Amino acid sequence: MSLGNVKKKHRVTYDSTLDEGFLVFKADGTARSFRPSKEGLFFSDVKNDVAHTFINTVDNNKTKYTIKEYSDAVCARSQNIIGRPNTQDFIKYMEFNMIPNCPVTKADIIRAKDIFGANIGALQGKTVRKKSTRVMTTIHELPTGITDHHRNVTLEVDIMYINEIPFVVTTSRFIHFHTVELIKNEKSATHIHQTSNTIISQTGF
Repeated sequence: MSLGNVKKKHRVTYDSTLDEGFLVFKADGTARSFRPSKEGLFFSDVKNDVAHTFINTVDNNKTKYTIKEYSDAVCARSQNIIGRPNTQDFIKYMEFNMIPNCPVTKADIIRAKDIFGANIGALQGKTVRKKSTRVMTTIHELPTGITDHHRNVTLEVDIMYINEIPFVVTTSRFIHFHTVELIKNEKSATHIHQTSNTIISQTGF
C-alpha cells in the first residue's frame, strides 16, 4: 500500500525506536501494526486474525491484464445475449465456429471468468432440483403351487425398539418372509391385530 494514500484516510504514526513499526489507526480507534520483514518491507500479519477476510475484487483481478485484454474479456460476457451458456459450452461454440463472425476467443472467455467470476445468469435455473422419475411397481400374484404348499403359515413374532420406538417383527417358518411394522403401543390387542394383518398379507386369506 502507498503510505501517501493511507494517510489520506487514516492517522499514521511511526517511531523507529519502537518495535511496532507503522501504526495505522482505524475509524473505531483501534490500530493495526505494520512491522518490517527480513527484507525490510513493512507488512501486517493477519494469519490468526479472524476479524479480517480477504476477497478478490474485479478491480484487483483486472490489474493482471492489459486494457485490451480487459476490454476483450468484457466483450466475452456477451454470452448473456445468447442464452447464457456455461463456460465449457461457450468455449465449444467458439472452437466449432457455431457463432459466425464472433470476435470472442477462447482466451477471452477464460479471462472473463478469471476477472468477473462465474456467470451467475448461467447458473440460475440450471442447478435447481429436478423432478425424479416415478418408480414403477408391479405386484405379482403368488403362484398357486406355493399357496397350496404353504397354506398353513407359522409366524414367529417379537418386538424390537429403535430409539425407544416399538416395532413388531414377524418371520414365517419355511417361507422365511420377514416383516417390520411400526405399532402405536404395546397392548396385546395391537399385537394381535398387527399379526393378523401380516398373516393376511403373506397368505392372501
